[in-house]
Amino acid sequence: MSAASSVVRVARRLVAPVRPILYRSRPLSVSWGLERGTPVDRAYIEAFLGAHRSDIGGHVLEVKDAGYATRLGTGVTATDVLDVDPANPLATIVADLSSADSVSTCAFDCFILTQTLQYVRDPAGAVAHAHRVLRSGGVLLASLPSITKVEAPARDVDRWRFTEASCRDLFGGVFGNGSVEISTAGNLAAAVAFLLGMAAEELTPRKLGRVDPDYPVVVLVRAVKS
Repeated sequence: MSAASSVVRVARRLVAPVRPILYRSRPLSVSWGLERGTPVDRAYIEAFLGAHRSDIGGHVLEVKDAGYATRLGTGVTATDVLDVDPANPLATIVADLSSADSVSTCAFDCFILTQTLQYVRDPAGAVAHAHRVLRSGGVLLASLPSITKVEAPARDVDRWRFTEASCRDLFGGVFGNGSVEISTAGNLAAAVAFLLGMAAEELTPRKLGRVDPDYPVVVLVRAVKS
């Protein structure tokens, strides 16, 4: 047997166990693995918000529902829910964040803005309004998708993906670079698992927790209004 043939045989043996996964035409789950456990991106987002629980207090604004403010907040005195959809019964403020002139200025101590900016037409305008509605010293806690699929039900409005560099430009230009902390979460294994619809619980803590900035699942931003 030639050396080349031997290499090919070894390569085939290495690929064989992963072929059923790599060659799938459909994911294991079309709902981010929600029926299997916690979606991978949400595991990162919840860890990020948990690490900044002390910021989630006073009058808190959140998008779509007040779940994170209620569950993770400390010293929350009031909550409001922002949504562009007037049919959302939980929404107390109906507005498009990129043109949210109707939302009061300097009204909130914390704004939880998770996985939202990919849908708005004008992310820069949305960040400007997020800054405007915060009080002095108020904190924006945001997450943005980096490696993810396009959402089928929202295909017409699922517009953007973000990187650490783009978030530095987007948030630093409004809040000031010295007031913005940007990090990424995820790695190649986590990104592949997320795209396949695996749940966070199906990854080992080591594989889930390793940070590889070349393969971010989400970008995480903490910005303070000075």
